[in-house]
Amino acid sequence: MTAPVPEDKLRLGGMALRNGLLVHGPTHWAAAVRTDAGELKVASGRKPDLGGRASERLPGIRGVVKLAEAMAVIPLVKRALPEARLPMQDLKTLGTMGAAALGGQAIRRSPGVGAEAAVALVSLAPALLALRSGDLAAYHGVEHKAIAGYEEGADAADADKEHDRCGSHLVAPMLTAAAVGNVAMRRAGLRGPAAEAAVGLGSAAVAVEVFAWGERHPNSALTRMLRRPGFEIQRVIGTREPTAEQLEVGKAALAEILRVEGGE
Repeated sequence: MTAPVPEDKLRLGGMALRNGLLVHGPTHWAAAVRTDAGELKVASGRKPDLGGRASERLPGIRGVVKLAEAMAVIPLVKRALPEARLPMQDLKTLGTMGAAALGGQAIRRSPGVGAEAAVALVSLAPALLALRSGDLAAYHGVEHKAIAGYEEGADAADADKEHDRCGSHLVAPMLTAAAVGNVAMRRAGLRGPAAEAAVGLGSAAVAVEVFAWGERHPNSALTRMLRRPGFEIQRVIGTREPTAEQLEVGKAALAEILRVEGGE
């Protein structure tokens, strides 16, 4: 059974960094990192408003806007905390992204949903490589354990490293929508960056709506089925049990977001 976020708790989200944790609150962000010298550094700020609140009642649009707001935070974090290392901030990962893009173009020469599904799977390679290199998977575990510990009123060390609201649950519906959308686009004779961008935004919107439906129906058999791929990604690849030192970074990020959101 999935427990909803208690009414007296802030709804928090996050993103693992290679050396720390970024946490999103309703109106602010907070990040904590461990520098190469072993120093713990913390920063925070207000999140940009790109229309997230105004679009909350607009299915399809609200998800894309929320994702855009989350991405808009990243340069603010880097400016305030230059020591923060982003998930894709790695030459090996960037090289894999380039190879995946070339591989995807080659696969697309074969038409059909199967080829588009293969392209979607190939596109996952850079993210999976990033998770398995360095400490990113451990800090992904920190993210889940820190937020779950806060929501449950428990010690983060005792919380599960897999979480119901992880972005991994977006993967299956997003890849499915992208494969179907790309086939439909090609059959309609549409080509080029604009068409591909439209399919990308549309698949993201579909995935977010599926995610939101699952949150409204957490105990349904369909929700459990939709979340299974995400949980397996988390369990096998995406998360690793963090050390006490890494959990300390998560606690610092959590304490800072509660401070700036007035949730202490």
